[in-house]
Amino acid sequence: MKRDFNEWLSKFKTSISDYTYYVDFEKIYKNVDKVKVELNILNSLIGSQNIEEEFQNILIKYPETLECIPLLLAVRSREIFIKDQMNEYLFKFDKMIYSIEDYIRFMRESGLFDLLQNHIINNLYDYVLGIEVGLDSNGRKNRGGHLMENLVEEYIEKAGYKKDISYFKEMYLSDIEKKWNLDLSAMSGNNVSTKRFDFVIKTDNQVYVIETNFYSSGGSKLNETARSYKMLAEESKKVNGVTFIWFTDGIGWLSARKNLEETFNEMETIYNIVDLENGIINNLK
Repeated sequence: MKRDFNEWLSKFKTSISDYTYYVDFEKIYKNVDKVKVELNILNSLIGSQNIEEEFQNILIKYPETLECIPLLLAVRSREIFIKDQMNEYLFKFDKMIYSIEDYIRFMRESGLFDLLQNHIINNLYDYVLGIEVGLDSNGRKNRGGHLMENLVEEYIEKAGYKKDISYFKEMYLSDIEKKWNLDLSAMSGNNVSTKRFDFVIKTDNQVYVIETNFYSSGGSKLNETARSYKMLAEESKKVNGVTFIWFTDGIGWLSARKNLEETFNEMETIYNIVDLENGIINNLK
């Protein structure tokens, strides 16, 4: 029975976010605890009336405190590039490559001395905790992808497949070829592509290569994703014993429905979360 695209699309989910999607507090606490001692040392600068001299003394006695300075500016890198009216600097904070006076100027011109000296904050540990929460929000996109992967994996396991025995995570085309003695050159552009699949399921008769994603918002990337997966599905048909499956969902597809519909019409093995709930993985042979 031919599936109806509009009916299929109408069942797409708004979100699959769980409680840990928004902020990964466990990771945040670990990150801040790594610099807890250094932050407490720098706490002595809060409200200081002689902050430049005291900062110099701290760097001489505790040079490791330099490493947490970028984080005070919400920068994860140990390097910060600065261009002023006279010179260009690439400040390193894992080791001091300029004079202490240069680092003092960095603290002054960046506004960190003012932040500390004028009691705008009361505790650097709490301040950095807040910075880490903000930085962690940038990881939501990756967590969203992992949420869909985790969801699909749950259904793979419910269907009776065993990890690293009958299903595998994150396998490259080259690894699939070696493991099951397959020629996937039709799917790799004659071994040019280094494609990695989220999951691979091996049954007695078939190797299923699987991609997963969830889009809660639209964007140009969705059109390209639909086109590339349509091409991948067509290429996989040239390989005996291999089937490409795509699990996708999310109302972000509403903005790219045309390209998704083109892929849907050409690809029998494109599924959404409702298909998962209805046991589609149990039908693999």
